[in-house]
Amino acid sequence: MQRERSLHSKYGGVHFIQLKHARDINEFVRNLPADKKDSLFEVMQELHNHGYIQIANDGEWMDPGAEIHPIH
Repeated sequence: MQRERSLHSKYGGVHFIQLKHARDINEFVRNLPADKKDSLFEVMQELHNHGYIQIANDGEWMDPGAEIHPIH
């Protein structure tokens, strides 16, 4: 079993939890139809909806300088 990892997306800084192995995530994304890959948001939503990641929705985000900011 893959250990869960708390991460932030490189673009947009969204906080998410990786639930499945990166190899499985990459394969899933490769197999998504083109109309499901119009934006990073759309790809992340598909990953979330299919149980590959969990979008934390905790108000925490990371800026381009890799500094984490809570929204409170």
